[in-house]
Amino acid sequence: MGANLNDLTSDCVHCGFCLPACPTYALSGDENDSPRGRIHLMRQVITGQADLDTAVAEHVDSCLGCLSCVSACPSGVQYDRIIEEFRPQIEQTYAEPRGDRLFRRLVFALFPHPLRLRIAALGAVAYRRTGGAALVRSSGLLRRFPRLGAMEALMPPTTVRKAWRSQPAHNPARGERRRTVGLIAGCVQRVFFGDVNAATVRVLQAEGCDVEIPAQGCCGALSLHAGREDEAKRYARRMIDAFERAGEDRDGGGNALDAIVVNVAGCGSTLKEYGTLLADDPAYAERAAAFAARVRDVSEVLTDLEPVAERHPVPARVAYHDACHLAHGQGVRAQPRALLAGVPDLKILEPAEAAFCCGSAGIHNLVRPAAAEQLGRRKAERIRATDPDLVATGNPGCLLQIQRYLDEGPESSAGPEGSGAAQAAGSPKESVPVVHPIEIIDASIRGLRLNPRRIRR
Repeated sequence: MGANLNDLTSDCVHCGFCLPACPTYALSGDENDSPRGRIHLMRQVITGQADLDTAVAEHVDSCLGCLSCVSACPSGVQYDRIIEEFRPQIEQTYAEPRGDRLFRRLVFALFPHPLRLRIAALGAVAYRRTGGAALVRSSGLLRRFPRLGAMEALMPPTTVRKAWRSQPAHNPARGERRRTVGLIAGCVQRVFFGDVNAATVRVLQAEGCDVEIPAQGCCGALSLHAGREDEAKRYARRMIDAFERAGEDRDGGGNALDAIVVNVAGCGSTLKEYGTLLADDPAYAERAAAFAARVRDVSEVLTDLEPVAERHPVPARVAYHDACHLAHGQGVRAQPRALLAGVPDLKILEPAEAAFCCGSAGIHNLVRPAAAEQLGRRKAERIRATDPDLVATGNPGCLLQIQRYLDEGPESSAGPEGSGAAQAAGSPKESVPVVHPIEIIDASIRGLRLNPRRIRR
């Protein structure tokens, strides 16, 4: 923590515009749980006026990293850089007092590794189909270990076929080729949300894009957001290498890809920061900046292209939720709405607090399930008030978090542990599916005549 972080924290004038935008401040009302309060605490540590003790670490560590304060700040304070540069210190010195070192090791030994996730998916399928889920829930085990309870409740529904399915490496455009793009497959995305990747490829092909999907690993987003900076850098270098090889395979020059497309908000936010993340790496600094400059959310790519594929009607009321790392991290708000607005008979609904965090926030809903539950219920309540047929959001974590609390319904109560036990009781009469916007565009282009409440399921 050097002069750079000192300069960044000094930009805050403590005006308070961040307070109503901050989810953790909304929950606790504690100034230390607000962006300006955390900046004050971090600045005291940086300048030697305070030690990084348990109290300071707890307030900083409770930040969701949703970046809503970045959008709200009139002074341009780079809170995203501040929290990401300070968090490694928390991770290094506070893991033991925090008491969740083993659980975090489990999370990071699993989620950034698609093959391990696929193996875990086999266990998840067996867990549900053999009655193991009902047995574990009735045992009270999940109430004793709330973090495991949160992981169980957020377990995505899948099948063995879906979990092990993969997209072809080369997907040619339909009709005249207009672009050549590379696709970030994601970790959780490719294993549990392969339908989203398949829909992304089909839509891009229909709009004249060759889609290349090189062999790739994790982008490092979860690691970076959790303060595991060195790990994130390793993943970033490997990702850059993979896409450079893909470019070389196409034309020998490494520049054949017009854009690098991502359909996960959290991943996209980190991918666009590679230039900053690897700025001090002489072997990768220039390459990382060039890579980051080509990263685009799929909605950005599609709104830049004049549509050529016909859109068929999808008669549905769709509540749109702004994923934090898309709206606040990347400033991408209009493009997803513009895509949806191009679908005939589709009505876009704007829930109250549409850009307020749902509580997913990377691994936040796993390591802090009680706070995440409050935010998840708040989000579900705002969405439910719009009476939607569908909910659309551009991040798998948001999708799982929102779906969980929509499914539980307004009358249920999961308890302070967030154990997921309430899913068996108090559920609404009919579930409202939460989908990625690209799935709706794909259905429209393909002319699928589906009941909106079953567009994906």
